[in-house]
Amino acid sequence: MARKNSLRDFQAYLAGRLSDAAQGQAGTSWLGIEIGGEGWLIDLADSGEIILAPQIAPVPLVQPWFAGMANVRGNLFAVSDFSAFLGTQPTPHNANARLLLIGVRHGSNAALLVPRMLGLKKPENFVPQADDENFPDWGKQRFSDGEDRLWRKLAVRELLADRTFMNIGI
Repeated sequence: MARKNSLRDFQAYLAGRLSDAAQGQAGTSWLGIEIGGEGWLIDLADSGEIILAPQIAPVPLVQPWFAGMANVRGNLFAVSDFSAFLGTQPTPHNANARLLLIGVRHGSNAALLVPRMLGLKKPENFVPQADDENFPDWGKQRFSDGEDRLWRKLAVRELLADRTFMNIGI
């Protein structure tokens, strides 16, 4: 009998979560990535699909941070090496490298190549810090965690609208 109640409780909980998600009230999560020793946070909804870094075809006459084009299930994605874009060491092509398909939600086939994933992070575990006014809008928001580590939050929509990021040609 207790088993039926537990199942019933679970079904009620699940129905509530699905209803909240349908109404846009679901709890948010952030994805943590590390670039050049610095932690970055991305809204999970904006991170898009996360895949192992596929083979990337180089493109001539582009910025050094533009990694090239990747074929993901028959769709071409413009891949930017986010580490190189930030001015740190280019992302090594190893087992830790991942491709974040960040543009799909925003109507763009843009992807970020990142060197290391740090997993899901709960926003309630972070404390807002003063914005870094010397940084572009897409990365000026900062947070600290319980260990006093400083994190930047990536605003994907603003990054995709940034002229520097979108101008890949030399």
